[in-house]
Amino acid sequence: MIALAVLPEVGLADEYVQIKASGLAPLQLVTIRLTLQDDKGEKFWSRAFFKANDQGEVNLDTDPALGGTYVGVQPMGLLWSLKSLKPFQGVVKRDVKGSPFQYSVDLFDSLQLGMFSDPQPIVTKTFERWFMSPDTQRTQIREGRIRGALFCPSGNGPYPGIIDLYGGAGGLLEYRASLLASHGFVVLALAFVAYDDLPKTFKKLDLEYFEEATELLLRHPKVAGPKVGVVAVSKGAEIALTMASCLPQIGATVSINGSCNAYGGTFYYKGNIILKGTPYVQEGLIITEDGFLQMKQLYNEKNAISIPVERATGHILFVAGEADQYYNSKGFAEQAFTRLKKHGKKNGKVITIPGAGHLIEPPGIPFCRARDLRGHSAPVLWGGEMFPHCIAQETVWKMSQEFLHQHLGPSSKL
Repeated sequence: MIALAVLPEVGLADEYVQIKASGLAPLQLVTIRLTLQDDKGEKFWSRAFFKANDQGEVNLDTDPALGGTYVGVQPMGLLWSLKSLKPFQGVVKRDVKGSPFQYSVDLFDSLQLGMFSDPQPIVTKTFERWFMSPDTQRTQIREGRIRGALFCPSGNGPYPGIIDLYGGAGGLLEYRASLLASHGFVVLALAFVAYDDLPKTFKKLDLEYFEEATELLLRHPKVAGPKVGVVAVSKGAEIALTMASCLPQIGATVSINGSCNAYGGTFYYKGNIILKGTPYVQEGLIITEDGFLQMKQLYNEKNAISIPVERATGHILFVAGEADQYYNSKGFAEQAFTRLKKHGKKNGKVITIPGAGHLIEPPGIPFCRARDLRGHSAPVLWGGEMFPHCIAQETVWKMSQEFLHQHLGPSSKL
């Protein structure tokens, strides 16, 4: 009897999934298809072709995909290689509390190339991946000017406090914050632009807003203190470095593919300019032969205003994808680290990852090389190669948690 096993059937989004087929004919060629509909209603699919072993079994942990959306041995290959039916869409997770991602795994007893309508699969299994554990609490934050969502583990704590920041496209993204909270952090997913009544652009960035968010987090009874951490990517990482450099309450910063300079937006504190934003070199925009927008050349490094990272009292982990096509992330990270060393500081660490692109997400998020982005007329090129990028997501996820626990835990000496 042909069977399909998918384990675990319910888990967190950063958990591995194990997929096995049995009861096939020896050396039979089969197709395994994965489908997902995200919270925006976009549909995603992947498929791979396998040859059963002599016992009529296929195990994605050990058996290579012969073709399809990925090739080779990779247990998470079907998740990593999910493609949107509508081009240049990334998966969207909005409701972290009320619904998981529901995946469907279909087994076909022959090669199904996907060029025409697929027949009915012989076996289908489903599995769920949640971005928030059942005992994690979510609280909408609308206190003073602060807009965001707070995620808190069960138990009395205390736990390290984290501010979570995404990029300049704005809005409120909660899935990384909720997943981090599921692993023992109190996390504030903080919006700073294009959300609710916040400014529509980041031309003016008020550091007091981020200071108020930091103090709000530190007042929480479950936050260990005396300092908090920041995890951020892209424009958010630029803000995170500025926070680390100017706010003594920041004890640990994970800067993922961010800039070491202030670009576009000018930072203010108590009405005074503290970092004047370097204008974008708009004529440097490249439209690739594939029609993507390559943004790296927009960032003039020669006359840029550098973030004074040497003032940071906490520890900083710089993460840079070497195949990032949005920022010169490797160069930015190395420049910031060099600046720290020049001032005799030893509180920085740089990790550069070959093959990783711009948007390094938590594990389980599919690879997205280019994506439609708010305010852009064509898909923005993130860069990267699927396997190295997705392996980097797992590595950075684990490394970031270890770094934050190390420098924000009760035994941390800041």
